[in-house]
Amino acid sequence: MKTARLPLLLCALLATATGFAEEAKDTDSPDTLIATVNGTPYQLDVFRLFYMERLQGNQGQQNNPAFQQQVFDEFMGLIVASQEGDRRKMQGDRNVVAALELERMKVMSNAALSAMAEEMEPTEDELKSAYEKVKEQSARTEYKARHILVKDEDEAKKIIKQLDKGGNFADLAKKHSQGPTGKDGGDLGWFDAKQMVAPFAEAVAAMKPGSYTKEPVQTQFGWHVIELQETRKAEPPSFEDAKPQLTALVKRQKIASKVNEMREGAMVELNEEVVKMKEDPTSAK
Repeated sequence: MKTARLPLLLCALLATATGFAEEAKDTDSPDTLIATVNGTPYQLDVFRLFYMERLQGNQGQQNNPAFQQQVFDEFMGLIVASQEGDRRKMQGDRNVVAALELERMKVMSNAALSAMAEEMEPTEDELKSAYEKVKEQSARTEYKARHILVKDEDEAKKIIKQLDKGGNFADLAKKHSQGPTGKDGGDLGWFDAKQMVAPFAEAVAAMKPGSYTKEPVQTQFGWHVIELQETRKAEPPSFEDAKPQLTALVKRQKIASKVNEMREGAMVELNEEVVKMKEDPTSAK
């Protein structure tokens, strides 16, 4: 097999999957092969799917010839190993049969859900209703604070005493803080309490603007003295800005509802030798 120009070739063949070459349209046919290995033909579409799966964890690599070569080599390894499985007649193995059926079900399920999503275009009223719920759920307080991080509790207590005597928090942070914000006077800017480790977040949430902690706060990073400067209510994104996310959210909800409806309406005959049904304790005897 000649592979010297393979990365350049792959660049064109994968174009319809990654969208970076117009001239590759001629290869966009379900009958187009990428290779014939030991007499067995393999469709380009199969490789494209394999390539896109590998690309998910390697964003930005689609134009990298070395990455393309690596994925192609993996694909060839998959081919010859699967052919060995055929040679050993493993397609009849009980576990292989079950695994193949499970994969078929997953693929068909994903294809069906994608088709359903295309058909379920949310109305403006549904999007606005979802937006109101998101606004309510996303209501939160943001904090603007400084902190001084030191290694031991006694040092932190000494700093608090200096603050009690009128010491300047920013100056003390520049002098004593071992954290990366020390040079900036301990300034943390605006943050959501969820961004901080639990002891720090709990301390900030209990404080009033303009105050500092009267006792050092311990975290895995050391001992903190915290000054809370301001608080504010976080502003949610506008309806227009949030529309793409709202559309996806409403579609997921509609699909889940439809799948639940289909499940409830399905005619199911259980093998009672395998699935033991528990009696409903509330049912009348």
